Amino acid sequence: MRFATLGPAGSNHELVLERYLAVRGLARADIRLVDAFPTAFEALLAGEVDYVLQCSAHPSHGDCVGRYMHRAFPVDTFIAGSKPLAVLARTEVAVPRRIGLQPATRHYTDLAGYAEQVEEASIVTVAEGLLAGRYDAGICALEVLERHPDRLRLVEDLGPALDVWVLFGRQKLAEALVVWPDAPVTGQFEM
Repeated sequence: MRFATLGPAGSNHELVLERYLAVRGLARADIRLVDAFPTAFEALLAGEVDYVLQCSAHPSHGDCVGRYMHRAFPVDTFIAGSKPLAVLARTEVAVPRRIGLQPATRHYTDLAGYAEQVEEASIVTVAEGLLAGRYDAGICALEVLERHPDRLRLVEDLGPALDVWVLFGRQKLAEALVVWPDAPVTGQFEM
């Protein structure tokens, strides 16, 4: 089986796909990392991959659902946390004014103190840009601070984002409602 999701290596998409494949007993499946979701969906339609995993919080999710309707279908969904995230700043910048972020993370914290917000493709490219000095601060994985404690400092610990993930395939499922029968919420209803 071949799965595509958003790269680069080290992205939350790759992390969550690896976790999903392990839970499903498919740890040896092939993973193809792409730079944009239209590339993944076109590969799905061309038969180059069997499935595409996309986070529903990704800015292109709605567009991809609409663009590939009747050709790419949701075949599984689940809830998963991301890597713990943080606002990190370069140690030599006392008051960060320019912040790098992946658009889906824009509302994870108050960005009013940042005069400029620079959008990046992933939290991985945010970390790369921050370390390269392209901006003063960035919303990226907390593990980046652990790898570069001499160059970065913690501004705010955001914790992991808890998101809904959608797996797309070429085979349409039944149009009936598909639910998780033993979802934790079912125990909260009075019968």
